[in-house]
Amino acid sequence: MTRGTPIPETMTLHVPFRIVKRGGRKEMQMPDCVRPERTMDSTLVKALARAFRWKRMLESGEFATIAELAEREGIAPSYLTRVLRLTLLAPDIVEAILDGKPGPVVTLAKLMEPPPLGWDEQRRAWARD
Repeated sequence: MTRGTPIPETMTLHVPFRIVKRGGRKEMQMPDCVRPERTMDSTLVKALARAFRWKRMLESGEFATIAELAEREGIAPSYLTRVLRLTLLAPDIVEAILDGKPGPVVTLAKLMEPPPLGWDEQRRAWARD
């Protein structure tokens, strides 16, 4: 892209970045002074995705029991049960996790504990930590 005379009613946006090769693929690298506003916790997102996928598999009748599903996935039924609890989280908490802004105290270990049953109680519990 070249800089010429600006066309009326247009906006020019300059974004400083450079392209680097990493492992055979190209990646956009931002300057050190630029930080993303939010960083997604891939561990939490992956756990949420698994939880909702497993819930859908159980609800569809693909698997009759948690034990069957756990055996198929090659994990312990107790772990599967703890991850499934993530489907009980308030929708706005799930959305915050997916948007990369769950708060500094929301970790997978904390979410794996039995959550408060009410969504308002969940919001209060994680807001005060």
